[in-house]
Amino acid sequence: MRLLSPRLIAVLFGVSSSLVLLTLTACGEMATLPVSAGTGPQPALPAPQHALLPTVNIAPAQGWPQGTTPHPAPGTQVVAFASGLDHPRWLYVLPNGDVLVAETNAPPKPEDGKGIKGWLMGLVMKRAGAGVPSANRITLLRDSDGDGVADVRSVLLDGLNSPFGMALVGNDLYVANSDVIVRFSYTAGDTRISARGNKVVDLPGGPLNHHWTKNLIASPDGNKLYVTVGSNSNVGERGMEVEAEPAAIWQVDISSGTHRLFATGLRNPNGLAWEPHSGALWTVVNECDELGSDLVPDYLTSVRDGGFYGWPYSYYGPHVDERVTPPRPDLVATAIAPAYALGPHTAPLGLASSAGTTLPEVFTKGMFIGQHGSWNRRPHSGYKVIFVPFDNGNPSGEPVDVLTGFLSGDGNAFGRPVGVVLDKSGALLVADDVGNVVWRVSARH
Repeated sequence: MRLLSPRLIAVLFGVSSSLVLLTLTACGEMATLPVSAGTGPQPALPAPQHALLPTVNIAPAQGWPQGTTPHPAPGTQVVAFASGLDHPRWLYVLPNGDVLVAETNAPPKPEDGKGIKGWLMGLVMKRAGAGVPSANRITLLRDSDGDGVADVRSVLLDGLNSPFGMALVGNDLYVANSDVIVRFSYTAGDTRISARGNKVVDLPGGPLNHHWTKNLIASPDGNKLYVTVGSNSNVGERGMEVEAEPAAIWQVDISSGTHRLFATGLRNPNGLAWEPHSGALWTVVNECDELGSDLVPDYLTSVRDGGFYGWPYSYYGPHVDERVTPPRPDLVATAIAPAYALGPHTAPLGLASSAGTTLPEVFTKGMFIGQHGSWNRRPHSGYKVIFVPFDNGNPSGEPVDVLTGFLSGDGNAFGRPVGVVLDKSGALLVADDVGNVVWRVSARH
């Protein structure tokens, strides 16, 4: 039996597309396990659930009521470092303490919105607060008086194309747009860069560009950039010819602009951080959707040179995804299992090492993670900032909540955390792209 599309249902029954979406949102299976069961080094991986329509459970974007904030962990406090921003997604702290904010959203990608599923996901993203046009700029915030609130704001760069990752190497500022890495000359203290940038390397973009966010981090010696490139589909349903170099972390040689695939099979990697004990590169990855509310756990993992992590042929290491044809048992046999599960559909994006933090002792060794929140799980998961403790260079112990309270009692989103970074004083900054705020979490004295 062929399933009628939501658009056709709307036409036939004379109702709005929004009502159809609300109807779909009210349907769908429920999780049978708590998020904690899908968290840690050995997560529960129950049998996949298959349905004609995926579970859709959106937390509609509401914004913060006047005078309210997220809830900080015991021993900490939170204030708005800057507010009134335009969809702030990613953060970078310059050596002088200035904070760069990528005010950004998805670029036009007409091929990604085709078909019933594309149309439905467009409605979903709009309701979740991700339907606004991209401001396409990087804003500089400065706390000149040291009171924990930015009192200087200027547009450092504009006219970009859905910028995301940023990294300073010497006097060069690298910015990852959705389709290209660009280098700009920077002098300490600059509040505006007006000179044109120079292209370093093209990134997969164009009219599809499904997972458009491209993050980057510089190698400790400043010779390489590591760049996240997400997949162009959920599980390869558009054909593997559009997945030639996405779903990977690239290594880019800064001097020549040449690149190679450093690690592959990573469906949608975002945050990148160097772990100070081992010197290893770590990332957070959004795993595949539409296998039920309990699958698949998103994860935190170290990234091995030449490593393959399964996507799309398997999930969470060697667990075969039977939706993908033809199968590749040869590749699945080599798939690396992640180090630490972060719960199903929590959508981890931000990642920052806690090295140098001035937050309480419990946060001394580990990683801060911004969990943007679920759309494919009932009940909701994510929508908070957590801390994963580390010991001897690896995750050790249960996650600790750092910043919560992003959801209202009736399931609306006051905010959604994205990028996380330590400021020059060791406090934690959190970009909130629904609340349009950068929050600052510091120790309570």
